[in-house]
Amino acid sequence: MRRIVLLLTLCFSAFSAEKRPITETDLYAFKWIADPRISPGGSEVAYTLVTVTPKHENYATSLWIVPSAGGAPRQITNGTHDSSARWSPDGSRLAFLRVNENNGKPEPAQIYVLDMHGGEARALTDLPKGAANPVWSPDGQSIAFLSSTEPADFDKKKDDEKSDVRVINRAVYRSNGTGYVDYERKSHIYTVVVPAVLNAPVKAKQITTDKFDENSIKWAKDGSQLYFVTEREAETYYEQPHSDIYAVGASGGEMHKLVSMDGPIRGMSLSPDGKRMAFLSSENRKPVRMHGPPDLYVTDLHAGSKPQNLTSDYDYEIGGGIGGDQAPPRAASPSLPCWSRDGRFVYVTSAEKARNNLKRIDARSGKLEAVTTGDWDVEAYSATPDLSKTALLISTPTNIGDLYLLEGKSPNPVRITKVNDELFSQLDLPAPEEIWYKSFDGKMIEALVQKPPQFDPAKKYPLILNIHGGPNSTYGFNFFHEMQFMAAKGYVVLYPNPRGSTSFGEEFANVIQYKYPGDDFKDLMAGVDFLIAKGYVDAGHLGVTGGSGGGVLTNWAVGHTDRFKAAVSMRSIADWSGWWYTADFTQFQPSWFKGAPWEAEADYKERSPITYIRNVQTPLMLVEGEADYRTPPTAGGEQMFRALKYLKKTVVMVRFPGESHELSRSGQPKHRVERLDHIVGWFDIYLQGKPNKVYEVSE
Repeated sequence: MRRIVLLLTLCFSAFSAEKRPITETDLYAFKWIADPRISPGGSEVAYTLVTVTPKHENYATSLWIVPSAGGAPRQITNGTHDSSARWSPDGSRLAFLRVNENNGKPEPAQIYVLDMHGGEARALTDLPKGAANPVWSPDGQSIAFLSSTEPADFDKKKDDEKSDVRVINRAVYRSNGTGYVDYERKSHIYTVVVPAVLNAPVKAKQITTDKFDENSIKWAKDGSQLYFVTEREAETYYEQPHSDIYAVGASGGEMHKLVSMDGPIRGMSLSPDGKRMAFLSSENRKPVRMHGPPDLYVTDLHAGSKPQNLTSDYDYEIGGGIGGDQAPPRAASPSLPCWSRDGRFVYVTSAEKARNNLKRIDARSGKLEAVTTGDWDVEAYSATPDLSKTALLISTPTNIGDLYLLEGKSPNPVRITKVNDELFSQLDLPAPEEIWYKSFDGKMIEALVQKPPQFDPAKKYPLILNIHGGPNSTYGFNFFHEMQFMAAKGYVVLYPNPRGSTSFGEEFANVIQYKYPGDDFKDLMAGVDFLIAKGYVDAGHLGVTGGSGGGVLTNWAVGHTDRFKAAVSMRSIADWSGWWYTADFTQFQPSWFKGAPWEAEADYKERSPITYIRNVQTPLMLVEGEADYRTPPTAGGEQMFRALKYLKKTVVMVRFPGESHELSRSGQPKHRVERLDHIVGWFDIYLQGKPNKVYEVSE
């Protein structure tokens, strides 16, 4: 009897341990870590945990904390829209942002403070337009932050009487994901005193009042001044971007320009002695480039100081990242360069050949050394003031993202969270294979190949070519639900980094300038042929898809070859002229085109996929977000759809209400799942012979 029980137990254990392929709806159970912040003493890491709401229509965010030595994480706030945890200098308190709801509608975010010794979080601010980007003063007695609140906002009656008619007088008047831009409202610096005992919101003081936006606040080491970044131009699109670093007294007063940069400034970080600032920028060049990879700069903090480029001889993406669909959909915050305690080194990430790792850079000579070297994406990081401990948020091809601790001089981060292990322990998630192949002109192209679970090299599989956007972006070693799901449905997925991709050097990223799309399409087709030659891809069952710039190349592909039996083009561009007129940002600089549409009419026409619409024979699905201002449907999918219907070709358009260009990355969870269903459903018809009446015209 005991033998029978033992046998049944072993059989049950083997059955229960059997893993299954990932599904589209597994997204509802995903958990994302965002914005890790290690405590000043290094004993704990606070972070934002992002989850899908019960009705799958949104995301909830809450603050959690985990011991840096490992252990069980615990939730420390009870709000559903809490984010941006910031430790006080002594680690005794935590400031964060909370969005409350009023009758189901979100109110502006306010700063809350949580005593780490116990008690409930208390509201510190109560401004009509809310608060953002809180930064503690060095003595822990005050917080500086940004707000667009104006004195008139306190008069609610006046606000009710404001007209809803928009007068547009700037070329950039709306922004993808946020809507119409209010140029009368600026983001200014405020400060607020944090009392020892907080019982009610405290009145904040407005420090800057001019007509330009300020951002990237930093306190001087003695707390006497505030440093910030600003761009003092009303219509910045007429020139290449340029930024300045200013200083203002902590109590307000006259602002002083310290540093001018012929390029944008982001990621500003003050040295331990308070005399230097590190930041990321891409210095403008003549002639204008399509892509300017960012570099790390260091500058002294006095008027007229000239920033020093520490990485001018390094040919990869300082501060760069890897494209994907599983970065935190809410609450992400950019990581700042970290200084060593003695000011000798600056630590920052760099994207290099589809991997994103932490680097150490000598603050005088620019000598660069690798700190981590994994096949992964270091999405975010923060360090203790003495840099003895660093918290890293790392995504791999088989894990969405967990916290790791890097201690001392060890090159091997130790994993301290496992937020998705309960789900992922059930899933069969093969890691993608990295390949390199030669293109038509001898250039070597890197790509990843996601194969189905239980892959059999003796079989022939249908192939989906998946093209990234940008076009200056990169696929790499992070978790990609879309690729894993396609593979789980029986497809080999090829996702290459053709010329124009970042993380492979400046020349490689810029070689497509004035030639996009074109030779990059040849790179993609060379990758398809390379896999077919491997013997496990069915050359008669090829599909192609891509979003944004990948949508452009998908539209281009079906107009230049009949090899694909099905295509899905997402948030695409069909007519470059139409896009030039309607996108949420301008192409006034000659980065992609040498002039306006009427100045380079032949070039716009030659490079527009709609020009080749009569060649299209491939059944085409067009996926559009109805609130996409980056690639408006009117210049992309709608044109392709109407033209192909006129030509009586097989075409369908799938439209997502309220969704922006970020549908696949941060759209409503239920819409993200439906999007995957439609993409694979379309390929299933033409590559696997599975009927689907959803796309048929009813009689």
